[in-house]
Amino acid sequence: MAEILVIDDEPDLVRFVCRALEADGHRVTSAWDGADGLSMAMQEPPDLVVLDLLMPGVDGRSVLAALQASRPEVRVLVLSADADVGARVEVLEAGAVDFLAKPFAVRELVARVRSRLSNPAQPLSNGHEFLRVGAVTLDIQARTIHMDDRAVTLSQREFLLLRHLMRRADRVCSREELLSEVWGYAFDPATNVVDVCVARLRHKLRGDLIRTVRNVGYRLASG
Repeated sequence: MAEILVIDDEPDLVRFVCRALEADGHRVTSAWDGADGLSMAMQEPPDLVVLDLLMPGVDGRSVLAALQASRPEVRVLVLSADADVGARVEVLEAGAVDFLAKPFAVRELVARVRSRLSNPAQPLSNGHEFLRVGAVTLDIQARTIHMDDRAVTLSQREFLLLRHLMRRADRVCSREELLSEVWGYAFDPATNVVDVCVARLRHKLRGDLIRTVRNVGYRLASG
């Protein structure tokens, strides 16, 4: 049983989603606006937040940004009527683990929630675990990188991408592989989410640790 928080300003939809997730065995709480939902998530972080984007006052994008800054371990599945490609890419790049467009089939929502809760790429270790490649150390629990006597915090997506690259150091990882393993999606030649995230990581790492393999993907160099 997982702890799930539903944040949406449509009361009927909230009740509908809560009933469906409770029937699937989860403990579900809800909020009808972004401010209350964010406060609840900060005080008692759930395993997953089901989040609407388009809400008055504190909107879903603001909630997602605040959670990524303070509670990056909380997984966020976005529900939104704003279903164009730009919106999907934006929230996935901002750290959401999934995006489901409204209107949606409740069976698909339940299935996606199950998948995101059971995905081994998402939960953090209960104790400190580290990956080291060359001068870079990745703290799995804190989601920070340490190099040159400095620590830098990573967003959820940056953390997952770097962890994948570090575990395959000196091996070429194709964009298709990274999109599938880190974002959980089939390859879409029109998206550049992988390249954007790599660019952000390079800025934080400094230097050329992440090498571009032309027409293929990326490789993390160990030395």
